[in-house]
Amino acid sequence: MIELQTVTKLYGKVIGVNEISLTMNSGIYGLLGPNGSGKTTLINLIIGQLRPTIGRVTLFGQNPWSRDYLLREVGLCPAMESHIPRVNALDWVTHLVRMHGFSRADARQRAIAALTRMRMEHAMQRPMRDYSLGMRQRVKLAQAIAHDPRLLILDEPFNGLDPEARFEMTQFLQQWSREGRSLILSSHILHEVEAVHPSFLLLSGGRLLASGSPEEVRRILADSPNRVTVRCSDPRRLASLLVGSEHVDSLRLIDSKQSVEITARSASPIFSQLPELTRSEGIKVQEIQSAEESLKELFTTLMKQHRGEA
Repeated sequence: MIELQTVTKLYGKVIGVNEISLTMNSGIYGLLGPNGSGKTTLINLIIGQLRPTIGRVTLFGQNPWSRDYLLREVGLCPAMESHIPRVNALDWVTHLVRMHGFSRADARQRAIAALTRMRMEHAMQRPMRDYSLGMRQRVKLAQAIAHDPRLLILDEPFNGLDPEARFEMTQFLQQWSREGRSLILSSHILHEVEAVHPSFLLLSGGRLLASGSPEEVRRILADSPNRVTVRCSDPRRLASLLVGSEHVDSLRLIDSKQSVEITARSASPIFSQLPELTRSEGIKVQEIQSAEESLKELFTTLMKQHRGEA
């Protein structure tokens, strides 16, 4: 479906993406990385909106640069807002579908079907200036799917959505996946992407740092420097049992001494050790939290490995 061969994109002296090589067959992919990591640049290279400074990009076997007809196979839901406030959703989506080469009548039918699927049938003829952020996001998604693309690309689709809208977005993406369609979901939050069970691509500083299944990413997280917080019945006793462990860098009592925070070079041995340790000592564990969910520490560690510093 997509292939990048040693692709670099420069903005003057600034590196957008740096020597990325990857092959993506049809399927579900989570493009994960901090803000500014190069995710949007990579997406724009894939769809031919940007031309690589070095390297080669192919989409469905062809160079996407200056081949607008390839975009009929792609549905893009960009992170940025792009609509005319006084125009209603039906006219806006119809206009965008017509740009893919459909007749006015066919485009309108497709727009109505897509907006109905996005639960916008009650408001599709109201000006978009009256829409909430969640409604505007549903319109963006409707225009991305109305022409029945082979590949759907969503750039930070959960930004600004309330919990109900996030749940609806996740349900839609899960259904898209069950239909056997391809998806690239870009985000900087792990659990949002993980809900659709993708293969992960971890991007930071314009570099592709790692890739794999959710289980493999969790393993990478667990094997990275980490902070683990354990809330239990006797945190002081648990801390004393962990003192001197070769895997523990530091320990401290937090939350009014109701929890112990463990800083470890690798969390995996800690996770393996805790069940037997707490059971043998009669310590009841209420909660275990890991500070890695933001992925900041993971990306920092992987960047060091790429630079030969770790």
